[in-house]
Amino acid sequence: MEEEIKCAVCKQFFTNPVLLPCYHAICLGCAIQHQQTVQNLEASDSIDNVDADKLSVLSETDSGVVCSSRPCSYIGSLGYQAQSPPSNSLCFSLPCPVCKKATFFDEQGAKNLPSFNLMKRIVEKYCESRDIGSKCELCESVARDATIFCDQCQVFYCDACKVKCHPMRGPLLKHSLISPHQGRILLKNRQAQKAKSCESGRCFDHPNELLSHYCLLCRYPLCGFCVEEQRHGSHDIQPLSSICKASKTELSQSLQQLSEKARAVTEFIQRLKAASEKLNASCEEIETAISIQIGAIIEALKAREQELIGFVRQDRDSKVRRLKEQVSTCTGKLQKTTGLMQFCIEALKETDPSTFLQVSTMLVHRVSSLDITWQNEMATLSSRITPTLDLELDSDSVVRSVELLNFSRMKPPSAPFLIQEECVAENNSITVAWLSHPPAFVEGYVLELDDGSGGTFREVYVGKETVCTVDGLHFNSLYQTRVKAFNSCGEGPYSEIIGLHTAEVAWFTYEPVDILPEIKLSEDLLTAMVDSFEHKVILGSLGLHRFINAVLDALVTSVK
Repeated sequence: MEEEIKCAVCKQFFTNPVLLPCYHAICLGCAIQHQQTVQNLEASDSIDNVDADKLSVLSETDSGVVCSSRPCSYIGSLGYQAQSPPSNSLCFSLPCPVCKKATFFDEQGAKNLPSFNLMKRIVEKYCESRDIGSKCELCESVARDATIFCDQCQVFYCDACKVKCHPMRGPLLKHSLISPHQGRILLKNRQAQKAKSCESGRCFDHPNELLSHYCLLCRYPLCGFCVEEQRHGSHDIQPLSSICKASKTELSQSLQQLSEKARAVTEFIQRLKAASEKLNASCEEIETAISIQIGAIIEALKAREQELIGFVRQDRDSKVRRLKEQVSTCTGKLQKTTGLMQFCIEALKETDPSTFLQVSTMLVHRVSSLDITWQNEMATLSSRITPTLDLELDSDSVVRSVELLNFSRMKPPSAPFLIQEECVAENNSITVAWLSHPPAFVEGYVLELDDGSGGTFREVYVGKETVCTVDGLHFNSLYQTRVKAFNSCGEGPYSEIIGLHTAEVAWFTYEPVDILPEIKLSEDLLTAMVDSFEHKVILGSLGLHRFINAVLDALVTSVK
């Protein structure tokens, strides 16, 4: 509500609000500050021929909202073509800060605007209910908080404006200055007295006369003498009570419509809040799914880790066994070699030459053969011994897969919605219409139909259309149908099941196309006549796949 009771110029609560002809309000101080003379207005290009329809007409018949003692002191009613203001007198112009429509005044300027008493009361009630202090009424820019109130001037002053505009000397020394709170109480009492006098229904220009009429053009209450005055001679004048009742009725109806719209907006806001809650729930659901899926990936990695570690250990154990076998083989050969060496050393200690020469050739041969054997076997054993495992884990593909891990924004569509008012059965055919939920991405639909006897469903249509007609069904049968949507992510759930009952009998007419000349059809195409005993063929408008042919005796109609 604060935006409704704040001035569009100073952005503060209205202070001495006045009413413009366009029904927008403005502070009196802001109006006086922003009004311009007509010469300045023309010089500043504020008035342009293109926007001339936004101005008002200066004439006796277009007086706008007439002030009590200064009729036609300003003009500004809507709906008239603009004219230039008279140049023989000094005029002021004030553009509305909201709709930018200009209003012209005489030499009194914006002071001719009527006080917007209703707005003033509403602002005072609002400020009192929220304990908002009064503002200075003479501040040129942003109104500061008032610190004093003059009973004689009836103006709220801040400290700066008090020193500047209300010095305590001369005649002003006798003025009574009170606190802003006391000033608000004093003004409220005076307004209550004034309102009480106004409630008596007395005319402001003729205090002895009661207000009985209302000028629709001037938008002002009148008494009998005001009606007879020349300034209202051509105006549309209606009884005051009827106009008030009609205005209240119109306002009530407008408020009711606005209330319905506000109720609709409130329901929409509730749906938005519910959607927000659903969004939070969906977020939590997705977070849980992510945690579960990532956890499953981690568990799979851990399982694979154990498998790979087991494989490495198996390779290690295999190589350790082979190394042990090599160690055992080398140890045996080393023992044989050591024994031969010890035997040769003992042989070298032999002092008898004949005895030594008896075995020397054999020993030399054995030592040479063993040396060659050792050289070959050591080369072979050295090539087979690898102290490291020739394994390297290739994780690049997995890392790339983890980096590419992302959301799939598409999911199976929701269940379609069957349009029951468009699902009909005619003769032995049925037509089914449906709609998909707007957020869902659908690549096609599957329509299923039972056999008309409560049997299993079977597919009768697959495609992108949302309307399907199935022909060639049994008469007098209740068919149940359902539909589902699908996309690349999978199939969605089925819609609700609806039943469609085909006609008990076939209703059709004869087709008058390509019939024999001797066949006569009635205008409604329901009767065929022929004056021949021969069989004749007439096409019908409906194809039947199962029927009972009732053959009657020949009925010959003579055509003369």
